[in-house]
Amino acid sequence: MNNRDLLLGIFVMIVWGLNFSVIKLGVSEIDPLLLTALRFTFAVIPAVFFVKRPQVKWRYLVGYGLTFAIGVWGMGSWSIQAGLSAGMASVLMQMNVVISLLVGYFLLKENITSMRIIGSVIAIMGLVLSILVTDGSVTTLGLLLILIASLSWSITSIIVKKAGTKEVFSFSIWGMLFAPLPLFILAFLQGSHQQLPTSDLLMNPSVIFSVLFQAYPVTLFGYWVWNRLLVKYPLSTVAPLSLLVPIFGLLGSAIFYQEKIGTMKAVACILVLTGLMIGLINAKKLKEYLRQSTSAIKLKCKLAK
Repeated sequence: MNNRDLLLGIFVMIVWGLNFSVIKLGVSEIDPLLLTALRFTFAVIPAVFFVKRPQVKWRYLVGYGLTFAIGVWGMGSWSIQAGLSAGMASVLMQMNVVISLLVGYFLLKENITSMRIIGSVIAIMGLVLSILVTDGSVTTLGLLLILIASLSWSITSIIVKKAGTKEVFSFSIWGMLFAPLPLFILAFLQGSHQQLPTSDLLMNPSVIFSVLFQAYPVTLFGYWVWNRLLVKYPLSTVAPLSLLVPIFGLLGSAIFYQEKIGTMKAVACILVLTGLMIGLINAKKLKEYLRQSTSAIKLKCKLAK
């Protein structure tokens, strides 16, 4: 990956990490489902009028839009309002990698490498340890909702895979077209008539910033860059960048909300990130690399003699 693309990728990871703190800013003023509805409304309109519809079946677009918007970000935003800190939400959202492995194995009959099994076990240990955190940054409801969000993320990956499209950006834009209305309805049913947007609500600086930040830098710009990198480089080169998201998520929460990173929380986060990193390792390539390194060392030793 060239330096320009690497810096661009890191910048997007910073934006995605800080997004969890921005979500917290929004849900402190507005219902999380309504906040998410506004986010996707601004992300889709007017972009959908300038992006050609991908040649896929409508059911994939509808399924993606509902799962990604309601399942991932509706539940993710709700988890933060339910007491999960922005930092822990950014870390635990990454459990979608482990869930994806399980879904792929049981539903799609995909093979799981030994490194991914080891990595998943370590990540799950981090998840279990995070439940024991007692500083108020993890709540039972918040944990449940973020795990639903992680599961939904895994489902969206399956939907994209089943759709078989290479036009991922246009697929996401047209899929998100089906998100706002159901989110508005759910927000209304969950609360009352007060959940609907009012002039006072829409003029709230915190709400405006949260919605626009999520709609444009996070959603449109972020996914445009991410999909561009996925097309240009191998997945094994691009995927490790996503491990930066929880790091910047924790930093953002510590800076803006003074979230304390105690020993138990630090260990839990390290276990999750270490497990995800191990899962990215290709065992065959690692063995080949070690074999070549060993051979090179032996050759140097012989020459030295």
